[in-house]
Amino acid sequence: MEDLTRERKERLLAAMRDPAYVPMKLKELAMLLDVAREQREELKEILDVLVSEGRVVLSKRGKYSIPEASVLAGIFSGNEKGFGFVAVEGRSQDVFIPADKTLGAMHGDRVQITVMPNQQGRRPEGAVARVLERANRTVVGYYQKSKAYGFVVPDNRKLGQDIFIPQGQDMGAVTGHKVVVEITDYGSPAKGPNRGGGKSPEGIITEILGHANDPGVDILSLVRAYGLPEEFPEEVMEQAQRTRDEVTAEEMAGRKDLRGLKTVTIDGEDAKDLDDAITISREDFGYRLGVHIADVTHYVHEGSPMDEEAFRRGTSVYLVDRVIPMLPHKLSNGICSLNAGTDRLALSCIMDIDLHGKVLGHEIAETVIRVDRRMTYTAVNEIITGRNPEVTAEYGDFVEMFGQMKELADILREKRRARGSIDFDLPETKVLLDKDGTVLEVKPYDRNAATRIIEDFMLMANETVAEDYFWQELPFLYRTHDNPDPEKMKRLGMFINNFGYAIHFQNGEIHPGELQKLLAKIEGSEEEALISRLTLRSMRQAKYMPVCTGHFGLAARYYTHFTSPIRRYPDLQIHRIIKENLRGGLTEERIAHYHKIMMGTAVQSSATERRADEAEREVVKLKKCEYMEKYKGQVFDGVISGVTNHGFYVELPSTVEGMVSVNDLQGEYFVFDEEKMELRGEASGKVYRLGQKVKVAVAGTDRMNRTIDFIPAEDAG
Repeated sequence: MEDLTRERKERLLAAMRDPAYVPMKLKELAMLLDVAREQREELKEILDVLVSEGRVVLSKRGKYSIPEASVLAGIFSGNEKGFGFVAVEGRSQDVFIPADKTLGAMHGDRVQITVMPNQQGRRPEGAVARVLERANRTVVGYYQKSKAYGFVVPDNRKLGQDIFIPQGQDMGAVTGHKVVVEITDYGSPAKGPNRGGGKSPEGIITEILGHANDPGVDILSLVRAYGLPEEFPEEVMEQAQRTRDEVTAEEMAGRKDLRGLKTVTIDGEDAKDLDDAITISREDFGYRLGVHIADVTHYVHEGSPMDEEAFRRGTSVYLVDRVIPMLPHKLSNGICSLNAGTDRLALSCIMDIDLHGKVLGHEIAETVIRVDRRMTYTAVNEIITGRNPEVTAEYGDFVEMFGQMKELADILREKRRARGSIDFDLPETKVLLDKDGTVLEVKPYDRNAATRIIEDFMLMANETVAEDYFWQELPFLYRTHDNPDPEKMKRLGMFINNFGYAIHFQNGEIHPGELQKLLAKIEGSEEEALISRLTLRSMRQAKYMPVCTGHFGLAARYYTHFTSPIRRYPDLQIHRIIKENLRGGLTEERIAHYHKIMMGTAVQSSATERRADEAEREVVKLKKCEYMEKYKGQVFDGVISGVTNHGFYVELPSTVEGMVSVNDLQGEYFVFDEEKMELRGEASGKVYRLGQKVKVAVAGTDRMNRTIDFIPAEDAG
């Protein structure tokens, strides 16, 4: 056998480090174990590295062997009960990690795992072999003090472990304080099924946020827990201060002047960062629609401190009592915001659309616009749906314009429906607070005809821009949504059969039109919200990619995010490419530059979007708990939104969701049927199933864990 050269050793080592390798790939290594004595030392260098990484096993007798299980790498998702799952790129199913096999891994850690061979179709199960990268350097939580030491109970219960605080390392915190703790020792893993013998993680308190009951501390704790940036760096604020408050004649030179067109923005009442405006006119061929987007890149230059900070933040985060913006307010609410009555720089997509919704032609141009009216969704809806005479009279000069908008939006929506686009009309939550941050009301967010008009127009602009740049074969960022996992779709199909519905597959795959038909069939039914939610959960998560692979949910071949550069970095990035292209500045060198950075931008943008979504959801859950505290003992009508072997979840019309524990189902033993998603009483045959209407009473709330407990109404009192 040929000698092992340095290049060969490096190549073999790289192959063995492949996170997707399986034991079959180790055949070459197995053969090399039998090579001549003079080659053993060179092999030992490789084997020692692989043993340290858990890819090769070294016995007590000094024998090397290949693990029976495959070795993979992925992100560990913890559970407060100690077990977890590892998501591995390229695998449809997460790998279950029992509590005694986590090796002390914490939620979010990147880990290496061994996966045991799957037996009889059971879910894959494995063990953590090594923690590759720690995700949690600091933790936010609730401090509990004892005489000689203390513990921090993490706000994120998925971390699964309390943090030990030695005496003298607590900054004087007392029980009830919310604190930030820096982890100094990640401890040692628990041993055996009972998880005994392990050592807790250890840390020192670096900041006291306030008492858990102080106003605003609850949300501040979540802001810190998710690592959301708060203050802008000094150099960013200095750059913002140097930005002009008004557009100059010099800046408008060479741009397409659209200030003579009747122009409006339509947003929520409390919106301040207005980044899209609309113009529309009826033409012989149909409609000319202008979607005008704030030209943020004119003020945020590539590589500047503000650009680097915007990249780090990735997106604005909208919490119930505050906004954490991607850009300083002087830009996001000022010169970049398309405020009425002011000249503003824009990047416009002007589309000629026929009466069937087909884009006959389009122009993307640098423009200057002037918004005539700042409209709200409520006011526009009152005009086009409510026919409110007072509101119609107030905006008389714009009524015809809003009528044309509705006509075109209806055409565009019907075209998307015909190709199979899926429209999930699930209720979002709106939380109303008083000036002190106390919850006044929790209710579904009103999505009306006016909000749909803007959604339709933004979708059309995003598709048009994406298709244009796809065919130009230039580096670009796309918003992609992969086809669903066939196994998840099959499970969904089995479940909806219980309600008399079906979805059809072609060659094992499903077309988005099938799911659209399902949603149309269930519209108005008792099970609509339930099946809609389960369908959404069965689909993959949308993400940003530098390649255009299509958007399953929209049934669109081309899609990007072009319309919100004030609050999303991907939009800002593609605006740069578009403007350089329009000016003829995309040289080979610049094209190579954008190709080089696109994947990094896509990964960062997807990660910060997920972080923002999770933080926003957790804040809403927290405020729902606070809101329901005052209703303890009161009875509500609800619908069962989830069933597990531990109990069932109930959603109220307000969007509040709580759980009825199986321990509170008095009188008999209930058996969980996973296939039918129901709990059935062994003696009485009483059933609690998904979609069923029930009456429940509020038993209690837990702000720390952000949970609400219900009991069946007949057991209340």
